[in-house]
Amino acid sequence: MTICLLPNRGVISVSGTDALSFLDNLLTVSVVGLHFGEARYGALLTPQGKIISDGLIVAIDDGFLVDCPRALAADLARRLGFYKLRAKVDIVNRSDDWTVLAEWDEDSSSIASVVRFKDPRLDALGHRIIIELNDVPEALVSEAAYHSHRVALGIPEGGRDFIYGDAFPHEADMDQLHGIDFAKGCYVGQEVVSRMQHRGTARTRCVPIRFIDGISVPEGTDALAGEKICGRVGSSGLDGAAIGLLRLDRVADSLALGETLSANGRAFVLEKRDWIQFELMGAV
Repeated sequence: MTICLLPNRGVISVSGTDALSFLDNLLTVSVVGLHFGEARYGALLTPQGKIISDGLIVAIDDGFLVDCPRALAADLARRLGFYKLRAKVDIVNRSDDWTVLAEWDEDSSSIASVVRFKDPRLDALGHRIIIELNDVPEALVSEAAYHSHRVALGIPEGGRDFIYGDAFPHEADMDQLHGIDFAKGCYVGQEVVSRMQHRGTARTRCVPIRFIDGISVPEGTDALAGEKICGRVGSSGLDGAAIGLLRLDRVADSLALGETLSANGRAFVLEKRDWIQFELMGAV
């Protein structure tokens, strides 16, 4: 069975007659045109263009639910409330009553849920299920199984692979994972994001890596290009798979000199994934 509970995820509801326009004016992605059970990936940014929180925004009958980091849910709901003004919206942190499941390679449509939706970042991630806490089924796989699946696909997660409040959307690969709508109207932080896109100034990226000896290193370990720090290692999975937040210009310079990429004395290589459209020198 490939369904697991994600206890570190929270749920916020945004409902009311102005819910669509309210979110559409704030988030990096448009929610226009979503029908019940359809979702998009987006984020609320600071005016300086850094990620306050990202999340999966799914349409329901009376508005939207946001599947977001549980540790940030209360603060995200509060921050959204700052922008409410006269908008007819109700913003509620539902994280004490509802929770999130992830499923892949499995048909979980028989599970009673608030809503079930395809993960909008990448088809291979499978589906998310927002469910009442009292309805969580038994016999679930471990959360570690989901993260190994995610890491194998190269998908970064905030708080582990990039730092909330410090990372730009491009650094978290949101531009690669359908998390930024470059054609929509204004949103908080848009000017910075658009400038990075048009000038191609995103030098730091979350990228899939693999340790050659099959053994990863602790999360947060410095990554080295030759003898110089080029970033840090984040999530790790099976057989040495991991995700690194790396300065790709430093990596490219080091590889051009024939130097080794390493962390804690263990050599690693970059790995390409089909969804990655930016240049990744030396990837296998």
